[in-house]
Amino acid sequence: MTTVQDDTGKRYLLLKRSEHASLVRDPQTGNECYVQNDRLDSVDADEEFTPVAEVVSSPVRTLLTTVHDEATLGLLFELADRGPLDVRTILAGSEFCESDLHGRLTVLTSAGLLAEVELGVGGRRGYRLTDTGERALETIRFDTAVDAGSESGEQLGADASTETDDTSSVRKPPLETRDS
Repeated sequence: MTTVQDDTGKRYLLLKRSEHASLVRDPQTGNECYVQNDRLDSVDADEEFTPVAEVVSSPVRTLLTTVHDEATLGLLFELADRGPLDVRTILAGSEFCESDLHGRLTVLTSAGLLAEVELGVGGRRGYRLTDTGERALETIRFDTAVDAGSESGEQLGADASTETDDTSSVRKPPLETRDS
């Protein structure tokens, strides 16, 4: 897969190149069109998949490129569920050592997922999710009751007997008909 950009800076995925024009696809919309070759330039290999990744929302891309383990992801969900928390509360409720927590909070803050706040009367330092962090977590959050059921061996469609299948009363033709 080769990424190209036109003379306006818009990036495309190159599908087919001919003598005068190339067939390209806009990775965001999926639309395909021909663009004159003299209007196209190749993109560095490091940036080749960037247009493909742009189909994911910016907050989720930030989350995916910043959070590299479940403990950090859990920290973000804890802040989402409980609201702003001071550092002492986070340390008391987790197994992070102070330096690990400080490193994670610094990375998440610099990525724009967290913001530092002053909490309580004493103005203790704490952290809260930013709008970017909230949007990212809302996008990836799922119904934990459904997931827990599937992990314990239950099927996600266990309630299928209560649902009606609109096609069950429709008579289907045989898969194959042949004249012998």
